[in-house]
Amino acid sequence: MKRIVLSLQRLGTPVVVVFCLLVTAAVQLQQLNKLKYQNTDSANLKHELAPEKLRLELLRQTPTFGFKNIVADWAFLNFLQYFGDEPARRVTGYILSPDYFEIIVERDPKFLNIYPFLSTSVSLYAARPEQSVSLMEKGLKSLAPNAPPQSYYVWRYKGIDELLFLGDSQAAQHSFATAAEWASTNSNPESKNIAAISRQTAQFLARNPESESAQISAWMMVLSNAVDDRARQLAAKRIQALGGKITITPQGEVKVQLPKAD
Repeated sequence: MKRIVLSLQRLGTPVVVVFCLLVTAAVQLQQLNKLKYQNTDSANLKHELAPEKLRLELLRQTPTFGFKNIVADWAFLNFLQYFGDEPARRVTGYILSPDYFEIIVERDPKFLNIYPFLSTSVSLYAARPEQSVSLMEKGLKSLAPNAPPQSYYVWRYKGIDELLFLGDSQAAQHSFATAAEWASTNSNPESKNIAAISRQTAQFLARNPESESAQISAWMMVLSNAVDDRARQLAAKRIQALGGKITITPQGEVKVQLPKAD
């Protein structure tokens, strides 16, 4: 959650009235949700999915009048409430996650902070990696190597989903190679590091489509960018199962040693 940066700074004075209306609606929605989840009976929770899906569909079709970013932020706030309600999600699952992100990606594809949540909630928890990849492909049509900066991360998230959840190593190789290409256009240390790691992963896959090192590298990114403890624990288990060794330095830094042979 701490990686979330809502872009309210993008709002200018003419937006204030509309924003206030949306805040009022959001407060009302929160009150409705409190009433909705007072009864956590399994049947009742599952029954609530249909009207929530309808509300999302109405939001998707509602005109934005030029305020697409506000609608995307509001939809993301509602997703966070949905995603964070673990007792309810244990009953209903994460079936509505793709619906939230269809709205968010369509309205604000350059909102980079949403993509880790998209990958985790849609691919990992909702078990719909094909939708996650499709949504990221849609978002990438509006991105460029430096517009906005660090857009190369979306190619890496896409490559992770293709490799780990779709088993499409050829598509993953292309995604990691493109991430390296985009990152290499920047001279800062972080971009150089991402370019090198992405290029290495693409090379692993070129030599061996079943590369355990490539899979470990992908799980390492899941581990470092996980949005909750469950994803971190799963990533750590998968890394160890593939032969990687996880160590934690005295400074609290997580290091992963790849297998000697691949």
